[in-house]
Amino acid sequence: MGVNEYLLVGLGNPGREYQDTRHNAGSLLLDDLSSRWSGSNSIEKYNSTFRKARVAGNSLALMQPLTYMNRSGLAVAEYVRFFKIVAENIIVIHDDIDMAPGRVKLVRGGGAGGHNGIKSINSSLGFVDYYRLKIGVGRPGKHGIHPEIPVDKYVLAPFSAEQLDIIVGRYDAIAAGLETFFRDSPAAAATVLNSLR
Repeated sequence: MGVNEYLLVGLGNPGREYQDTRHNAGSLLLDDLSSRWSGSNSIEKYNSTFRKARVAGNSLALMQPLTYMNRSGLAVAEYVRFFKIVAENIIVIHDDIDMAPGRVKLVRGGGAGGHNGIKSINSSLGFVDYYRLKIGVGRPGKHGIHPEIPVDKYVLAPFSAEQLDIIVGRYDAIAAGLETFFRDSPAAAATVLNSLR
């Protein structure tokens, strides 16, 4: 069996002012995964920073676009086209306001659900059948969150300490689920990841 080339993308906005915001849930998780799996230095290319790693015998690039969220597709498409990464070997990690903080869901394809980063990637790639790892951040008016906070302000605000504790507390299980993806199968990984509620 040959070595597969995978791309794992953590979405977020660049810059210190966005670093710990809910919209950067994907980027925050990617930082953790990079520290676990990658011994390589960060490379800045293809409108992104990325590190190379080997996980379960497969080659993996861990990417963070340097573009703002609504232009994430530029970085992803540039990398995918250059390295000829197939859709089933792409996983994009992003925040999801329709899931409770800390809930995790691995899906393949589907609509953007109002997420501008996913809209940009879908448009730039010209296909939608890649994998997405959704990280729940909650929605105003649900999950015990004050209903009068506008959604755009909510996602661009920092996590509460309680929310961050819940999400970071899932990182070990998420890493294990992704290792299952690379070692076994997406279906096996979904069993692990989608049980994190």
